[in-house]
Amino acid sequence: MGMTTTEPSTDPGPSAKVLGWLRAHAFELAIANLVANIGIVVTGAVVRLTGSGLGCPTWPKCTEESYVAHEALGINGVIEFGNRLLTYVLAAIAITVVIAVWNRRGTIRTLAIVIALGVPLQGVIGGITVLTELNPYVVALHLLASMAMVGLCVWLLDKIRSPEREAAPRNVRVAAVVTFVVGWLSLWLGTVVTGSGPHSGDLDSRRTGLDPALMSHIHAYAVYALIAATLVTLWLGRKNAYVRRVTIVLLVIELAQGLIGWVQYLTDLPVLLVGFHMLGAALISAGLARVLVSTRAHAA
Repeated sequence: MGMTTTEPSTDPGPSAKVLGWLRAHAFELAIANLVANIGIVVTGAVVRLTGSGLGCPTWPKCTEESYVAHEALGINGVIEFGNRLLTYVLAAIAITVVIAVWNRRGTIRTLAIVIALGVPLQGVIGGITVLTELNPYVVALHLLASMAMVGLCVWLLDKIRSPEREAAPRNVRVAAVVTFVVGWLSLWLGTVVTGSGPHSGDLDSRRTGLDPALMSHIHAYAVYALIAATLVTLWLGRKNAYVRRVTIVLLVIELAQGLIGWVQYLTDLPVLLVGFHMLGAALISAGLARVLVSTRAHAA
């Protein structure tokens, strides 16, 4: 009888199939990363606006006796603890993105790693805000760090998939940088307004002591400067279809954000409008990053 030979199987194992799927959907996973980081800004706003900043009065435990919220903490404990749990969702998405782009050397992999490491760092900053009983300056750092994470997520998306383009002319690049810097000044001043206003996250947490009305007007002037810088960028980059498109999107977000800001100021800061304003701030951070990277060369 003749000998029979068994052909080696060419079917990849389950782990290889999963890895292949992750690599094929790296862009979609990076979008999820961006959405999750914007989402954590919104849920953080919910914590603050409902007065739940100290719903879990300590960290890393929720209370001295328990890592989880219990009935005695009420709805504020549920809200604060729920926001803490979302950090694990954020971390899971970020780690998945790192795995999906691990085979891509250079900026893409570096950005994915930095974003993933930023999640536990944000958790620590969040813990410090609790341990300092919502010190307004630490709270501001916590929010600005989230805004930076949003910007990094946009940069990563641009690197993974974006139209092939040459660098924009130098004057357009400079205008985009100025817009980015003025935008971040506006975001920072927004945190100063928040730290001076009534929505502190807890009735007993201290404020900056600055005049909320004065800081609101200073913040408004920064927003006017941002809109002006964006218009200059749009005018200088009008011949570049991609730069023009992303700058128009940023301008629309700025105008909508400015309108919400004025309405909430004139109506004594209703909670719902403040929440939308926080979402708008995250979208502006994303838009600033997108305009900035749109003026740089990109090889498809």
